[in-house]
Amino acid sequence: MDSLQTGDPRYLKRRVKGCTLDVHPTEKALVVQYEVEATILGELGEPMVGERKECQKIIRLKSLNASTDTSSLARKVMEECRLIHPSKLREVEQLLFYLQNRKHRKRISPRDFKPYAGVELDEEASINSIDEYVELLYEDIQEKIRGATLIFQLARNPDNLEELLQNETALGALARVLREDWKQSVDLATTITYIFFCFSSFSQFHGLVTHFKIGALCMNIIEHELKRYDLWQDELQKKKKEFSDNQNLKKEHEKSFRKYQSLLIKQEQLLRVALCLLLNLAEDTRTELKMRNKNIVHMLVKILDREDEELLLVVVSFLKKLSIFLENKNDMAETFAVEKLARLIPSEHEELLSTTLRLLLNLSFDTSLRSQMVQAGLVPKLSSLLGNQSLLSNNCVFMFLNICGCFVFFPLMKMVFDCGEEKMEAELISLCINLAANKSNAQVICEGNGLKMLMKRAVKMKDVLVMKMIRNLSQHNGPTKSLFLDHVGDLAAQISEEEAEEFVIECLGTLANLTIADLDWALVLKEYNLVPFLKDRLKPGSAEDDLILEVVIMIGTVSMDDSCAAMLAKSGIIPALIELLNAQQEDDEFVCQIVYVFYQMVFHKATRDVIIKDTQAPAYLIDLMHDNNAEIRKVCDNTLDIIAEYDEEWGKKIQTEKFRWYNGQWLEMVENRQMDEAGEPFLYGDDGESFVGNGDILERPDLFYSADGIIGADGAISPEFYTDFQNGELGQTGYLSRY
Repeated sequence: MDSLQTGDPRYLKRRVKGCTLDVHPTEKALVVQYEVEATILGELGEPMVGERKECQKIIRLKSLNASTDTSSLARKVMEECRLIHPSKLREVEQLLFYLQNRKHRKRISPRDFKPYAGVELDEEASINSIDEYVELLYEDIQEKIRGATLIFQLARNPDNLEELLQNETALGALARVLREDWKQSVDLATTITYIFFCFSSFSQFHGLVTHFKIGALCMNIIEHELKRYDLWQDELQKKKKEFSDNQNLKKEHEKSFRKYQSLLIKQEQLLRVALCLLLNLAEDTRTELKMRNKNIVHMLVKILDREDEELLLVVVSFLKKLSIFLENKNDMAETFAVEKLARLIPSEHEELLSTTLRLLLNLSFDTSLRSQMVQAGLVPKLSSLLGNQSLLSNNCVFMFLNICGCFVFFPLMKMVFDCGEEKMEAELISLCINLAANKSNAQVICEGNGLKMLMKRAVKMKDVLVMKMIRNLSQHNGPTKSLFLDHVGDLAAQISEEEAEEFVIECLGTLANLTIADLDWALVLKEYNLVPFLKDRLKPGSAEDDLILEVVIMIGTVSMDDSCAAMLAKSGIIPALIELLNAQQEDDEFVCQIVYVFYQMVFHKATRDVIIKDTQAPAYLIDLMHDNNAEIRKVCDNTLDIIAEYDEEWGKKIQTEKFRWYNGQWLEMVENRQMDEAGEPFLYGDDGESFVGNGDILERPDLFYSADGIIGADGAISPEFYTDFQNGELGQTGYLSRY
């Protein structure tokens, strides 16, 4: 920052502005673009010198895979990268979902295309005769076509590309002929474009193609051919009208139509190879931006009216690649691309159908485009495809959730129930599990006998995946959760050593979600003798960590009930929890859930006395009060506030520890301020915020004390804290979500 050291500055002020998000084009990573504004303030605090710099941060997501919970990962990304504003959480989730389902595009190869009739020759090309072929490029059109065709035969073999690359005369002649004569012959234009397309199939040759400006020339060719196509259409309509008025012109019209079809086939061959070349070059986002500025999206959407399936496949693939950028998506909305894409569904061309669905999936995150999809009649078309297992096996089917809403569930649930006792397709039940995670979807699924039939299948067949779907259904507050009252007994009966551990985990997780006021947990624990099972599973190493964690969460749920909390305290579960806390102190999720159990138990007098007087739980909570995890700090603070109100001795200890820590933070902030005044740079976003955020330390209500102890910012602490905790609304963290 030497360039900023002018005058007699007091200190440097930096501010981050204009954060935007995108996905990395090749890696599983998010790209954060932001602007840093640095200003030197003078002695009176007035800005003296300012400078702006555009910066980029790449967030690599090594743990992202097909089974990752993108919602939890999004919250974790937001927590660790403070550059991203909390309002962008939904955008981060969508980008992660796209990365999770993105498959790298298979590069188009020259061998994917069959030679067309216009370039068939009886002679076979030889690399040793390349100079002779170049000389033909200086003759008339037919000889130029012959020379270009022979060179194309060589270029189709990748082994010849390196040698052709060294022949600047040949490549320069080809580029010149294409630039000067492409309007005179479609065959000539197609053949030379094919040659450069062969080079574009390899990234190391993109510089060569760019050097001769072949991409820009292809854009001009496509634009010209689209205008020519419009003229053909007008002429065809004119001939058709003349034929209807005069029957004697029938033969002439048929002859014109055959000629038109022949020209159309050649034109579409040219369009296909030109677009494939551009698609390969669009690997570079800067090149792609240049294409966008020349209206590539409008051209592609216009070609969607064609009938050639191979050409349509290239066009839809190109649109799919472009659709991840907002500007391109808006262009597709303006040109009514959805209406034209709807025409392609269903299609017997499997790859075209799959690619079209993937493009629609990308577009379905936009509200206005979803409306266009409904108006275009996509809902019944998509519903009819639900039985297509090849489509279920790729993630295109998840677009149904975005587009179809509740309409998708009727055929989907019918497929689930029609399976009978046969094993359900993994793709089908996986889709159902994901759909059940949405509250509106869950209400539709559970309507009528939906939940009852799912429970019957899960319990009878011990189906872990169906139970996982039921667990997702149980997490939603409202009328859906109340429907589970009839099935608590069925779930509790599965909690035993005889059942498979994976199945027990899902049943425990479902029960733990049932925070229903009318549910008598004490009766459930007694009738199914669950307390010994829960206590035994709290011992470190007694089972897999996943099962132990679900037991802790279950204890937190039932501890809401006064009689249940007393029953658990008498059974010796609290010391077992402390022992588990010691064993799992490095695992944030375990720590957070155990501390939450303590929070629930200090609400009830019977268990509060045990927690405060007979255990060292308050001491552990004080140690965790300044944990790095925001969620753990939040639960600890609320628990300690209650303890401080009811026990004077612990209240003094808590008060002393809070004052000591805040005082240390204050001193550290003063030291940092002095360093800033000395000209030390302050790097935004690396180490997190100041302990008081953007507020004034004197405005912190949790630093003030009453005669009875510490008072929270909102006065007394409500038991409704539980609901916020279960819903993950206490702060941004990736640890509370269990999927």
